[in-house]
This record gives sequence, structure tokens and C-alpha cells, in this order.
Amino acid sequence: MTKPLNRFKKEYLTGLSVLVVLILASLWAVQQDWASLLSSLGSDEVAVANADFIDAGPFKIAVSVQPETPQVGKNQIVIQVRDPENQPVTGAKVRAVGEMPAMGAMPAMYAQADITETSPGVYQGDFELSMAGSWPLAVDVATDEAHHVDLAFDMATSRKGIQLTTATPAGDVAYHTCSMHPSVKSATPGTCPICGMDLVPVTREELQSGSVMVDEGRRQTIGVKTGEVIRAPFAVPIRLPGEVNYDQTRLTDISLRFDGWIGELNADFEGKLLRKGDILFTVYSPELLSLQEEYLETVKRTRHSVSDQRAALIAASRKRLILWGLNAAQISWLEKQGKAQDYVPIFAPSDGVVIDKHIVSGSAFKRGQALLRLADLSVLWIETFAYERDLPLIESGMKASVRITNQPWREFEAEVMQVDPFLQDHTRTARVRLAVDNRDGKLQPGLFAQVTLHADFGEMLLIPEDAVLVSGEKRIVFLDVGEGRLKPVSIRTGYSDGEHIVVRQGLQEGDKIVTSGNFLIAAESKLKTGGDQW
Repeated sequence: MTKPLNRFKKEYLTGLSVLVVLILASLWAVQQDWASLLSSLGSDEVAVANADFIDAGPFKIAVSVQPETPQVGKNQIVIQVRDPENQPVTGAKVRAVGEMPAMGAMPAMYAQADITETSPGVYQGDFELSMAGSWPLAVDVATDEAHHVDLAFDMATSRKGIQLTTATPAGDVAYHTCSMHPSVKSATPGTCPICGMDLVPVTREELQSGSVMVDEGRRQTIGVKTGEVIRAPFAVPIRLPGEVNYDQTRLTDISLRFDGWIGELNADFEGKLLRKGDILFTVYSPELLSLQEEYLETVKRTRHSVSDQRAALIAASRKRLILWGLNAAQISWLEKQGKAQDYVPIFAPSDGVVIDKHIVSGSAFKRGQALLRLADLSVLWIETFAYERDLPLIESGMKASVRITNQPWREFEAEVMQVDPFLQDHTRTARVRLAVDNRDGKLQPGLFAQVTLHADFGEMLLIPEDAVLVSGEKRIVFLDVGEGRLKPVSIRTGYSDGEHIVVRQGLQEGDKIVTSGNFLIAAESKLKTGGDQW
């Protein structure tokens, strides 16, 4: 009984051993088959098959190196890029660089991979490590400015595989940058390597729309104010320097049509004010004396003649006096005297001031010689010059306000008489003449004046001038699009009155825009977006 039992145990153990051997043999064969299969695949297919994807920004990214334990010498890197729907991303710009930090006198060393796209969404390249040690690996992937991510890995020649240290978050932040150095882009918050300032986040929405997010608290801190685009009456002030001058249509020259001598001179100094009919001076002329006697004799001889004949003779003699320069007042004076006068008075033809004098008592003069010049100062001219750009806005009949240098507290009213139809060659300006009432005598020719004209445009679309930022030939304003977002908008502008500026294109009535603090917003928008509007 004992022998059969022992034989049974022996057979059972033998069979179990054979079974174990068969199982081990099968496992070995399977392992050999898999090794043979994997060896038949390229290293990039192995990496693809074993990929461990990371969510980074708008991408899914897997990074692996071959051999798994980086070695001194040649190594291979495989980077797979997919979109959120797990589809391969083609045409991306992919960069991978290993860096051994500087140690003592030894400078930093770099190992940059030469990356190419070997299949859709798979980017592969080789890099060479010059010595053993730690080589932190930086990888960045971008399809455009709005789709850019950075990843950093810990890699060393003595350690298997690579470990992710930082990556661009999968949320709305595209990258972080420096306010002073927009070229700095980091996947994670931190400080600027150039100036040490804190990095600020840039969202993908900001990149795509050009807008920036500024919450209410920050707006109050930096002094941001907003206002609406309005439609209102608009007039452009045109300010021109000028000078008070004589009204050239109110100048009178005194000259005579005969030779003679000056007797008594009443207009005896320049600046003397005279009224119409005042005696300017008296003159003696032998020729004039003969004409007086002829005229008075004609009047006396025809006193008893037929009235028609008398009138004709007197008229002929009177006309000779008029042709010699005597006027009706002088002839009437002569008739009242009843006899020829050695010295005949010359009367002022109008109110005026003596502004030019070429005679003194006893002076001899020739016919046609300018003896005096009188100026009527009841109306004066203001002459100024306008530049080419202002000429289309100025026309005859426009009202103007005038301030004089010696009376800055007072404002005079004037009216444009004429704009010269030609330009001054040396200044490229045109003369503008304005007439101003001076019956109170408060103005004197020669005074400097500040002329302000107002060109009325009617109702226009207006914004505060401080709301506009100038960028080369472009004009930028920040439109408040709601939810804390401010969007830079390029507009076309027109004339400005110093406070408001006309909007020709780019905004609508009622739009809400930034009117104060826009320089700080502009700096943030520019560093974040780098948009075409700049």
C-alpha cells in the first residue's frame, strides 16, 4: 500500500515539473516574439506606441527620448502634438534644447535638437550630449502667436526617462511676459530674467481679439476713466497772429494841380486829428490868383445879364477853378470874400489823422507833389496770414474775435473782408484781412493782435482728444466691450478744437471708450497682443 502511494507522489511531482517548464518555455517564447516585433519597429514608432500625453495649453503633447537613459553622445527625441480632439497637429514649429548650466569657470553648454516632422503630428530629431551630468530639457511648440506652449523636463545621463517640471497650463493663459521686455515669454509665472519684474499673464482670448482684461479695482488704481462717443455741434478755432493796420480804402493824399507856396499850416504835425472841413493849410499861387480874379469878374459882369447866359458864363469860369483843384467849399468861401485872395485855404475832405507830412510853413511845392496823407481811423484792418491747411476753412464774412496785446482783458469783434487768392512764396501763407470798428479810438495801427476764427461744421461725431493714442500714422482708442475687457480700435479722425476731435470712421455714437489712463492700457495691450493695430 505504501509503495503505490510513493510512486503516485513521484509521478505527480514529475508532471508538475514538466508543466512548470512548459509554462516558462511559453512565456520565454512570447517574450522573444515581442522583442522581435519591437526590434522590427523604428525607435519613433516605439516612442509613439508608449506615449504619455500631457495637456499643455491648446495641445496634447508627448515627449520621449531614446535611449531611455540619455547617454553621452548621440540621443534621439520624439515629440507628438495633438489637438484637444486627439487629432495630429501638423506644420507646428517645434524646438527642443538641452542645457547644462554654467559651473564655475565653465560656461553653459547647449544641446539643440534638429527637429523635423516625420509623420503627421510626430516631430523627431537628434541631439548630442557632450558630457555626463544634468541636462534640463526645454521644449516649445507653436502653430501661431495665439497657440504657443512651453514645457520643461528634468533630464540627466544617469537617470532613466525624463520628468516634467513645468508646462503651459491648459486653461486660458497662453503665456506670461514682462511689461518692460515683451520678448520674454514664459509658460509659468515668475520674474523677468532681464529686469526682475513680475511676469503678467497673456490669455488666448486677448491674443485673438486684441483686447485686454482690466477689472474695476485695477481701473481705479491706475486711474482709468471711460466716456461715450457723442454727436454734438462742432467748430474749429483757427488762431492767427496779426497786426492792426490802416484801412487802405480810407487813406487820402493831399496834392495840388498848380505850383505854389505854403502859407499858414494847420496840419502841422503827424498824428494830429482833423475833422472834415478843417483848414489844413493856405497856399499862394500866381496862377490861382488870376483864376480867382477871372471868376469874380465874371460873376460881377454877368449880374445884369440874362439868367441863362449868366449861368453858362459862371459855370465855365467855375469849372476852370474846379479843374485846378478847388472844390465847392473853397469856391463858396471865395464868393463870400468878394475878392481874390492871395492865400487860399485847403480844407480837409474827411475826418482823419495826419500820418504823413512833407511840408512846413513857407514850403514851395510843385503840382502833383504829395503834401499830406490823412487816415480815417474809424475803421481799421487787421492783417494776418493763414497756412495752407487752414485756408479751406476761412471765407469772407466770417466773424472773428480779436485780442490786442496792450488790452488783454478786452475782446473786439471783427469780420473777414478778404482772403488773398494767392500764396506768399517764402512762407506758403495767404494774407487774411479783417475789418474792425474803431469809432471809440481804442485801437492804434501797429498793435499786435491775436485773431480767433471759428469754422462751424455743424453736428459731428466727437470724442475727447485725450482718448486718442498716436501710433505712427494710426490713431488708436480703447473700446470698452464689457465684462472688464478693453479692445484697441483703429479710427480715422478729423479736425480738433483742442478738447474734442472728430471721428470719421471706426466708432459709433454711444460707444464707450477709455478717456483717461489709456497710456497704461496701451502699454499692457501692446506687450500682450503685439497686434497689427500697433
